[in-house]
Amino acid sequence: MTEALYVRIAADLRRRIVSGDFPPGSRLPTREELSAEYKAAPGVIQQATRILIREALLLSRPGAGMFVRARPERRPLVRSWYQDRLAQQLEEQGRQGTRSYASDTMQAPPEIRERLGLGTPDGHHHDVMRTAYTFASDDEGPWMLVTSWEPLSITKGTAIAFPEAGPHAGLGIPHRMAAVDITVDSWQEEVSARPASPEEARQLGIGAGAVVVAIERAYHAGDQVVEVADIIVPAESTKLLYNGPVGER
Repeated sequence: MTEALYVRIAADLRRRIVSGDFPPGSRLPTREELSAEYKAAPGVIQQATRILIREALLLSRPGAGMFVRARPERRPLVRSWYQDRLAQQLEEQGRQGTRSYASDTMQAPPEIRERLGLGTPDGHHHDVMRTAYTFASDDEGPWMLVTSWEPLSITKGTAIAFPEAGPHAGLGIPHRMAAVDITVDSWQEEVSARPASPEEARQLGIGAGAVVVAIERAYHAGDQVVEVADIIVPAESTKLLYNGPVGER
């Protein structure tokens, strides 16, 4: 099957951007100029540039034209069993960070029920605490979204009922669970890449459809899952680094 003309034009423009023919911050030729250069209708050029906007290679400025986006420096995001290192990581990179959050109880949606092993819901009763976090830095703004779910069967009525309130606020899952005599002994993360949802793109300030890295996390205490979370970061500006101790087999 012959590749569509707008796809071929997008590929050539992408090549020219990556090679430096169109350097970061430069203005792309007008749609009419590109139409004449590629011998294609203006609508075809528009389809091609939309692809590059979704890939976060181009930025559209109404009334000014299309501009090549500066490629951000990829920040390392260290992943290990001990997750309370974000502030330390930012400090090591010479940056300052903030964290905002909102917690509420709800009945777990089907996918989260399955990941937590909650079984069939009991009417409309709330059975999880959901906490949505936005992590931001002073130089880049929002750069990571995290949504965490904890079973109320574990936390309700205890000192760790709210992840960011009480005597164990913000101490991380292993430490908080230890406060109610639950030992977290393993963790798992499943990593994939996909286009950002419209809401994720809005919160992260990235182009609609830009690629994000999606991490599904789970903490275990034996056979019991005590927390699951979805972690979203922009793919073009983040690299994941995994590490951990080496023990006996």
